[in-house]
Parts: sequence; structure tokens; C-alpha cells
Amino acid sequence: MTVADFLRPDGWLGKDSGPRYVQLRRRLEEAINTGLLQPNSSLPPEREIADLTDLSRVTVRKAIQELVKKGVVVQRQGSGSFVREAEPKVEQSLSHLTSFTADMKRRGLDTTSKWLERGIFLPSPEEVVALGLASDASVARIYRLREAGGRPMALEKAALPLDILPNPLDVTTSLYALLEQHGNRPVRAVQKISAVNLEKPECDLLGVPEGTAGLSIQRTSYLESGRVAEFTQSLYRGDAYDFVAELRLSS
Repeated sequence: MTVADFLRPDGWLGKDSGPRYVQLRRRLEEAINTGLLQPNSSLPPEREIADLTDLSRVTVRKAIQELVKKGVVVQRQGSGSFVREAEPKVEQSLSHLTSFTADMKRRGLDTTSKWLERGIFLPSPEEVVALGLASDASVARIYRLREAGGRPMALEKAALPLDILPNPLDVTTSLYALLEQHGNRPVRAVQKISAVNLEKPECDLLGVPEGTAGLSIQRTSYLESGRVAEFTQSLYRGDAYDFVAELRLSS
């Protein structure tokens, strides 16, 4: 299918589907997300899109400006509008238990965190079960936006028993580095990975369009003794990460 065929209004442009510029923006995003419009490729000129869709050039221009604001499209003076080139993905091994900070440092990327929550709280039902807490126990919780190389990468929420992390405010960079100082660094973990469509609050934090594909990871980490030390729920940008596992044929 050509871009011209994809943009013809039959089947996607409707009177009861919201503002027309929003409908067109979504259609163009779909063309980009499915690969019909490739990174660095140019969008059809405004006049051509207007002719194909029977929309005004004002409406077309507004839809493209929305894509520019989202960072999906870039406009080059005198050349037109182009699909932004995707940034290279980070490969993360599923075979080794590492911290985000250490993992990015090995790749030569500086990391920063924006704190969204940090303190002592009543645990959620999931945290009670995962950490094996008493019903009246409290939990240390840290929730932050993780960035690498100035780029938002993941939302990470970690919960730990208070005797393992008595003061969440002590965590300034790497949680695992702090735990190691006190002899509480996890040595193994079980992870569950699911594909999700990110919702608007998470998309706003991660700087991606609403509904973008992401990865949800739940990790339960254990000390050498076998005790659960950490329960982490993370959301990763699907366009930023590839998770890699080495598999061996059992004898």
C-alpha cells in the first residue's frame, strides 16, 4: 500500500471521531508506527495531503504541527516535513542482574533520575504478597523516571522491606550500590515481561505519543539467603530497549 492510498479518507475520517486535525494526526502516526513512512522519509506536501483527504491546508498544517510538538516529525526549512530518525535501542541482557546505573555506565551513558515518589508507605496488596510482609508492616518505596544520555528511558518503582532499606532518602543514584554497602545486594531475580500500550500519564513522562508500545517488567529479587529483598515494577519505552537472553540446549 502506498502512502497516498493509506491517506484516502474512506474508513478512517468520520464526523463523530473528533476534530479532523486529530484524526489526520493519528492516521499519520499510524503510517509512521507501521513503517509505511520510514525514518528520515518525507511526508507528502501539505497541498497533496489536503487533496488526498479533502481537508483544508489549515487542518493539514495543524496535524503536522502536532506531530512536530510530539517529536515524531521534524521540519526542515525549505525542504519539508520528515519522520524523525529513531534513536538506537539499548540492548539489555536478561542473563545478568545489574542496576540501571551500572548498565548504562558500561555503555558510556550518564544517568539521571527524576524522583516521583520516595519514602515510607503502606504497602499495596501486590507488595505485601511479593515481599512477604505482615499486614500492618510499612514498606520503603522509590519511584523515579530513569534517564540515560539525557533521554527518558524507563519508569521504575521499587519496594523493599524497611530492615533492608530503612531510609529511602539515602538512595541518590544506584539502589543496588547502596544495598551492597550494607550487605543486602540481591544475587538473583525472577522477571516477568509483558507487552503493553503505555497510557497518557506514563507517555507524558517518557516523552512518547499516547498508546506507544512499551514493556512492563515485574522483578522479584532475592538475597543469598533466599529472602525476597526487592519488588520492582518498571515500564520501559519499547523504542528504546531490546532485551536479549542467551539460551542453551539442555543435554
